[in-house]
Amino acid sequence: MSVVYDKSKEISLDDESFRSELLNIASKIDDVIPLGRGDPDFHTPIHIVEAAKKALDENKHHYTPPTGLPELRNAISKNFKNKYNLNYNENEIIVTAGVQESISLAMLSLLNEDDEVLITSPRFTTYDLTVRMCKAKPVPIPTYEENNFALMPHIIENQINKKTKIIVLVSPNNPTGAVTPPENIKKIAEIAIKHDLIVIADEIYADLIYENHEHLSIGSLENMKERTLTLNGFSKTYAMTGWRIGYIAGPKDIVSKMTEVRHALSINSCTFSQYGALAALEGPQDAVLKMKDEYDLRRKFCMKALDDIGFTYGDPGGAFYIYTNVSNSGLSASLFCKNLLEKTGVLLFPGTLFGDTEDKYIRLSYLQPIDKIEESMKRIKSFVKL
Repeated sequence: MSVVYDKSKEISLDDESFRSELLNIASKIDDVIPLGRGDPDFHTPIHIVEAAKKALDENKHHYTPPTGLPELRNAISKNFKNKYNLNYNENEIIVTAGVQESISLAMLSLLNEDDEVLITSPRFTTYDLTVRMCKAKPVPIPTYEENNFALMPHIIENQINKKTKIIVLVSPNNPTGAVTPPENIKKIAEIAIKHDLIVIADEIYADLIYENHEHLSIGSLENMKERTLTLNGFSKTYAMTGWRIGYIAGPKDIVSKMTEVRHALSINSCTFSQYGALAALEGPQDAVLKMKDEYDLRRKFCMKALDDIGFTYGDPGGAFYIYTNVSNSGLSASLFCKNLLEKTGVLLFPGTLFGDTEDKYIRLSYLQPIDKIEESMKRIKSFVKL
């Protein structure tokens, strides 16, 4: 399959205005069930909260180094070693205000005007905006339901030209929940080496992988650490979305460039959030495992309910999303979401908000208690049968 860049697949302000329209409708409905959110419905584990409180009580609220607390960077380094056998020292890690800031730091440090960035698509909107901010061009790499929305190496290679500088690899993916298989990751690594490209690996959902799926961190492969920036954080795994805390690990020379940009943008990440993140990594992981088990329970329930309705989807091997094809409802995904919300109070977002031009997919987030998910599926089923 030969795939060329399609300007129509850029994410536009009109797409975002439709999100605002849906949220405005939802604000006027009493019993809305929001299945569009990306914010875990669990609370941050208590030992993390207590660590942040303790930091404040001890007046640990001043600036830290722009790269973050040394002890937190050391804990992140140990985490990479334990999970992926990757060796990073403290000078190869920056603590950030979440993956969104990590994306901005990476793009501002690496891109020149007219560079091209290949981005997993459908995709998180921040990538397009930050690439354009650098006067570079985002190039979507499409994924397809028949491949469970996994990245296909040959499609990536078909998009590479002399202007290509970066491949953005997002696995597990938002909005599809897709986990790109290890064999594909290895081939993508070979392509990056062959064409001398940098890889930005967004692994914010890497701890949320379900049975029969496997996450391979591309930076752990031979000859890849020196050309890979790995982005991760605490928001999804530890239900710390509002804490705004994440990190980047990568080659020292690129990290040095990003540190200078960091000085200009935000100085440092919130100090007490850093102490909370340190407690997250060094403390008990029971709450994380409990959350993951609950997500998996909801995931399986949603899959069965969608099967019963007659909708199809790619296998959601990670994160907490199911990218669902609603075309057999007879409506476009955008109209489906709007009509469903107005008639039943279930809030979903269409794939067009994530750069999908087909307008037949919706992102379903299973970030509600199971009783609300059960009720939402009943409402969706009744709506489809109208």
